[in-house]
Amino acid sequence: MPAKGVTRDMARAVDVVVVGAGVIGLALSWRAAEAGRSVVLCDPHPGEGASWAAAGMLAPVTEASVVEAPLTRLGLESARRWPAFAAALSEAAGGAEVGLREEGTLAVAFDSDDRRQLEQLLRVHHSLGLTSEWLPAADCRRLEPRLSPRIRGALRVAGDWQVDNRAVVRALLTAVSAAGVTQRRVSVRRLIGNGSRVDGVELADGTHLAAATVVLAAGAHSGTIEGLPAPARPPVRPVKGEILRLAGDPADPVLEHTVRASVEGRSVYVVPRRHGEVVVGASSQEAGFDTRVRAGAVEELLRAAVDLVPGLAELELVECRAGLRPGTPDNGPVLGRTPVAGLVLATGHYRNGMLLTPVTVDAIDEVLAGHDLPEVAAPFTLERFW
Repeated sequence: MPAKGVTRDMARAVDVVVVGAGVIGLALSWRAAEAGRSVVLCDPHPGEGASWAAAGMLAPVTEASVVEAPLTRLGLESARRWPAFAAALSEAAGGAEVGLREEGTLAVAFDSDDRRQLEQLLRVHHSLGLTSEWLPAADCRRLEPRLSPRIRGALRVAGDWQVDNRAVVRALLTAVSAAGVTQRRVSVRRLIGNGSRVDGVELADGTHLAAATVVLAAGAHSGTIEGLPAPARPPVRPVKGEILRLAGDPADPVLEHTVRASVEGRSVYVVPRRHGEVVVGASSQEAGFDTRVRAGAVEELLRAAVDLVPGLAELELVECRAGLRPGTPDNGPVLGRTPVAGLVLATGHYRNGMLLTPVTVDAIDEVLAGHDLPEVAAPFTLERFW
């Protein structure tokens, strides 16, 4: 008999409770269930947070940094795994497409300062053994005729791809259901344990769920769960990002490549989808958990995007949305075991949640099997912040 005051759900422990159903939590739940584990996934709004708001860029090269070399290696390895991950997900979701595109990215220079910055980035790429090449303006416009005539050239980055983030989320929702994951559309109120061990979770409706392992994958909210022991609390904060979606004609796309630029100090990216949608993003603001969309941010993004690709001015603006990126002090994720037995972290992916999904899933799968984090993920444990 369960103890007094504890529901029967607490008496029947599952292998894994996953807290948070963004792309990371969904993918972890799917993989764990595919491996034969019993899984409960808890989130009141699965797939509707930062993963739904994102642009879906897979950009380990454009965002490469010498000072963040471990994160660059992690991103490159995850990008390498994306084609196999996409194929497996498509099969698990009954043939659903996830919009993986491998045309590459153009990082565009608008003026002499931009060009100097891109030339510096090119040197960084070469120092890290990464592949990118400088294209003169005329070659850029041959690739993308609708780019502004004002551009001074661009880096062509073949290794930076994209997926349709919303197609990925929909496919994962289908895959977790097909794999037998139990979904509880309720928020987790607190973790249950004694300070040195986590034994399960309490949901907002009062239900207690017992688990051998709790995986905390709640994105920007990961540090706010009640009952989270201080030594295991990830230093994750929300970083607000506004993003726009435009509707175009799939028969007459404005772009074939993802294009990134700094236009008179305004950072912008434009991501074309095969079905005609164009994603424009993104702002960055430290504003707590505020998800209101600012008129000024929308105006700034649109002005920069239209300066970069004038034809965007003719498209319909169909959505303005804000998401909360889970930022950390060093921009890297927080992965693996904690000092609290039974609690595993998979959070803090900041701008790279979609990119890092395959490598995160593989790493946490190793941890759930009783192994250490793989070498490429080992620098991203919670211990680095102690």
